[in-house]
Amino acid sequence: MNQKFLPRFLSLVRANSGLIILLLVALPLSILSADFLTGNNLLTVALQTSMVAIAAIGMTFTLITGGVDLSIGSVAALTGALAAGLATRNGLGTYPAIFVALFAAALIGALNGAMIAWGRIPPFVATLASMAAVRGLTLVYTQGRPISGLDEQFTFWATDVAGVPVPLFVLLLVAFIAYLILHRSVFGNYIFAIGGGEETARLAGISPAKIKFGVYIISALAAGLTGLLLTARLWSAQPNSGTGLELDAIASSVLGGASLLGGAGSVTGAVIGAFIIGILANGLNLLEVPSYNQQVIKGLVFIVAVILDYVLKRRSKSG
Repeated sequence: MNQKFLPRFLSLVRANSGLIILLLVALPLSILSADFLTGNNLLTVALQTSMVAIAAIGMTFTLITGGVDLSIGSVAALTGALAAGLATRNGLGTYPAIFVALFAAALIGALNGAMIAWGRIPPFVATLASMAAVRGLTLVYTQGRPISGLDEQFTFWATDVAGVPVPLFVLLLVAFIAYLILHRSVFGNYIFAIGGGEETARLAGISPAKIKFGVYIISALAAGLTGLLLTARLWSAQPNSGTGLELDAIASSVLGGASLLGGAGSVTGAVIGAFIIGILANGLNLLEVPSYNQQVIKGLVFIVAVILDYVLKRRSKSG
């Protein structure tokens, strides 16, 4: 009986690892800080976390295939800068500028996907190169200075509607669309198949190159949307916007149950993982933990999550 119970228990823990970690983080903070569960604070967490969650959803697509996208922080910065610059400097109009900026983000994702899928360049190397190049383009375009003067149509995306932050509504819409793509479509099935074994997927008639190409476009679009929301929230496009976003997105995905080895991950898990990081950061601020110590604590939480991921996946395979 124990031989049957242990594999099922480990599978259950792995499937709900993000929710378990979220509860383990939130419960102590709610006890230690009286301000943690207040309405205003929870809305603040939702606003701060929603943008990271959108990027994490895109990152999850790449992780499931066994890859990674390190360029999303730079893509977010360039998308926000392009949209702000075209809208304010060139008079293109807010929504046409946003469309052009998102199209540019998709092109960067397509370039990443082409290098990885047909150029056979490892995802880490390809997206690391893109990260440096795109960040450089952002600095060139902005001349290293913020782009301000955004109109109300642009800044609306960082305001509240009925007391709820607009980025949270955007997150819900993105999560719903991503869920349909990843968990309710043939394309999503192919993504998981490639992560489970690329050669096996190829023998089954799946084209890993085409699927990977699409996945990195999705990741870049999610990063671009995050960059637009960050720009709206700051009322300006900052040249260094999105710095460290890739690390937060990877951590969110892994904390939510995605595997760095590929083949596992979910949209809901990515969102839960982002809220783990957001709640942890918010709680540590409420407890007045020094910022340097916060980095150590966040790093330890991520290390524990990665170790659990490897252990549980290895046990599930051996089981």
